[in-house]
Amino acid sequence: MNFEAMTDQAVAAEIGQRIDQLRLERNLTQQQLADAVGLSRVSYARLVAGQAKLKNVIAVLRALDQLPLVENFVPAVVFSPMEQLKMKGKQRQRASGSRIGSKNEPNAGDPAGLDW
Repeated sequence: MNFEAMTDQAVAAEIGQRIDQLRLERNLTQQQLADAVGLSRVSYARLVAGQAKLKNVIAVLRALDQLPLVENFVPAVVFSPMEQLKMKGKQRQRASGSRIGSKNEPNAGDPAGLDW
């Protein structure tokens, strides 16, 4: 499946449908699974439609014994050894972002050219 070509809502709905397929493979009703995680059946139906909170998706995956899927969803990122040496053991807290212009140019960082 080409997620790159899909809208965010379509990707969310596809994830919901895949979770629902896991539920069906375990022969559980929507109500049974919703009760197991403390959701209403309507909230579960929203999850399947791609309109769920992330914590509810995690709870459902946990109830279906599929929490390891989260590791594949967002794998842990480790900095390269050279980057770790540069940082001297410190953990990176934020990104520097991109700079539009130099600090010597007035309003260089403001794309609209406003000086406020």
